[in-house]
Amino acid sequence: MIARIWHGVTEVSAADEYLEFLRARAIPEYRNTPGNQGAYVLRRVEPDRVHFLTVSFWDSHESIRSFAGEDIQRARYYPEDQDYLLEFEPNVAHYELY
Repeated sequence: MIARIWHGVTEVSAADEYLEFLRARAIPEYRNTPGNQGAYVLRRVEPDRVHFLTVSFWDSHESIRSFAGEDIQRARYYPEDQDYLLEFEPNVAHYELY
């Protein structure tokens, strides 16, 4: 199994709305992709910003490719992310689970 981890940052004032977006749109799309074994959002609040991690679990690189596209190292963004995120990190991290 492979864990895919993405990181994003919002203003504190946008954090709750962004979390709702992730819950309503992004996480269901992860979970409905064949080969996905689960997807979760982690959130850490700091005084001036909020960090989000999406952690998703996949049965293969092929499954990730069906979600993320040919270059599975590239982060996948939604058009709505422009309304919330302070920056757009280009890549995600993958880890093998044992």
